[in-house]
Amino acid sequence: MFKEFKEFILTGNVIDFAIAVILAGAVGLVVNGFVNDIIMPVVGNFAGGVDFADLKHVLSPAEIGADGTVVKAENAIRYGSWINSIINLIIVGFVLFMIAKSKIKFMGAAPDPAPTADQSLLAEIRDALKK
Repeated sequence: MFKEFKEFILTGNVIDFAIAVILAGAVGLVVNGFVNDIIMPVVGNFAGGVDFADLKHVLSPAEIGADGTVVKAENAIRYGSWINSIINLIIVGFVLFMIAKSKIKFMGAAPDPAPTADQSLLAEIRDALKK
């Protein structure tokens, strides 16, 4: 069982997938920082100084006790965070599109695989039947 697991883990697809997941996490952090720290302040400035992360609709306000502690937390729909997530998704999608487009440009499209022996044999049979 350990031998089978070792063969599975050491296949190129699993290693490539692991690398892709780690890189995606890193790219996600970079894009998230870019959106939150650079894009959203600019968008907020053009929207009248609004910070989208603070936009919300309060369903029930927080209840604060006499001693200043929060007795019941605020219940709110935080649609500003959702707007930030949508902008983040658009930027990540654009970055991935550009990466895919540049990969195709620099590496070229994948060539069509050569036909297998079975496919070649079937093609010969088809051609013989046509004659």
